[in-house]
Amino acid sequence: MRTLKLQVQITVDGFIAGPKGEMDWMCFNWTDDIKKYVGDLTTPVGTILLGRKLAEGFIPHWASRPAYEDPLAIDKFNDTPKVVFTRSLTTSPWPNTTIATADLTTEINRLKAEPGGDIIAYGGSAFVSSLIEAGLIDEYHLFINPVAIGIGMPIFADLQQRQPLTLVKATPFACGIVVMHYRRS
Repeated sequence: MRTLKLQVQITVDGFIAGPKGEMDWMCFNWTDDIKKYVGDLTTPVGTILLGRKLAEGFIPHWASRPAYEDPLAIDKFNDTPKVVFTRSLTTSPWPNTTIATADLTTEINRLKAEPGGDIIAYGGSAFVSSLIEAGLIDEYHLFINPVAIGIGMPIFADLQQRQPLTLVKATPFACGIVVMHYRRS
């Protein structure tokens, strides 16, 4: 069974974005230590899961091969097959990307049962919250940014039941981000 990992940046007060989707609070002056962590996290990944809203920025960003991004990361994010979860698209406008048409739980359990590398999820508040609520995430990699914004879009607000987690490791980085790595208990 493949492992589904969540990699997400959040504020210390638990928000994935500001109330209008603002992400100007994110720390992007990443140091070599955090870049290595992300490289180690994504190396075994064989599939990327995205919500449609994030896909609209994520896929074109990496496809443009920005000069300021790590060439290995560019290749990884372009070459890895992607699955976009959406209710509004029926076909993919992006290369190397399929559209998920089945129920979220059914589709992810099907992907987990396939052979291949780990699966990693990136997304906005609604998509990530749906994954958490359905109990589909095996590992959480919460990139806690050194900022509180007071109000915004949470990822844990809609839980109907507890989601017990076990801390694997807390890793502080020179840029100020602390990654909290948890496994679902």
